[in-house]
Amino acid sequence: VRLQVQNVEKPLYRGTFHCFQSIIKQESAFGLYKGIGSPMMGLTFINALVFGVQGNTLRALGKDTPLNQFIAGSAAGAIQCVICCPMELAKTRMQLQGTGEYKLKTKNYKNSLDCLIKIYQKEGLRGINRGMVSTFIRETPSFGFYFLTYDCMTRYLGCEAEDSYVIPKLLFSGGMSGIVSWLSTYPMDVIKSRLQADGVGGVTQYSGILDCIRKSYHEEGWRVFTRGLTSTLLRAFPVNAATFATVTVFLMYMKSEDNLPECEPAPVIPQPSSL
Repeated sequence: VRLQVQNVEKPLYRGTFHCFQSIIKQESAFGLYKGIGSPMMGLTFINALVFGVQGNTLRALGKDTPLNQFIAGSAAGAIQCVICCPMELAKTRMQLQGTGEYKLKTKNYKNSLDCLIKIYQKEGLRGINRGMVSTFIRETPSFGFYFLTYDCMTRYLGCEAEDSYVIPKLLFSGGMSGIVSWLSTYPMDVIKSRLQADGVGGVTQYSGILDCIRKSYHEEGWRVFTRGLTSTLLRAFPVNAATFATVTVFLMYMKSEDNLPECEPAPVIPQPSSL
């Protein structure tokens, strides 16, 4: 977020690792966890919604094909925007608080919840949903590629329930799915971050998505749309490896215990194999 929105004329960070070092030096290790409250509150609901919608949509479509995997994933991505957008708005505002051109003597927000409450009091529902359209444009195809890549990877690697290497295969498949999904729509993530950061400090730069794209490109060229990509990919692999592997192993376990008969076939990666 800090790399995506920093002022090009007076950049605070030269790159991912310089940003990492600067945060620790200036704000201690706790600075790396600014805005963590928002994801902690929202990610449980987002993941439950995403995997639930994807599984049920895939079953409703009736046939497990690559196209249906993409459609089911896209549907899940679109629906979870309702939670994702306010969550990321609070995260962005908290992460920028006290830095660069947003540096103030007093903190505007005590925590993520206080941030959302104050934004609502000042701007209403429109303020809470700032960046909703850009989030929707980013999340819908992104989750389509997310689930499609995972399905293709697990099939290609031959993930079998009795395979002694099934966990490493699932971790690798999940990690690669995260990378592909982020690469597919990353430029829109940059725009979303800039729109959600816009207005902090009382200065508004962009009137909308197209205006943000035009001004960003005019001022910084095409490289602006890859700002922060390295840190995003470094995060994406382990996070999504753990997420997908955990969900898949849990469903495999529940199927073997016959506690959830409605999970047959498994909603995440239905396979012709025993998995």
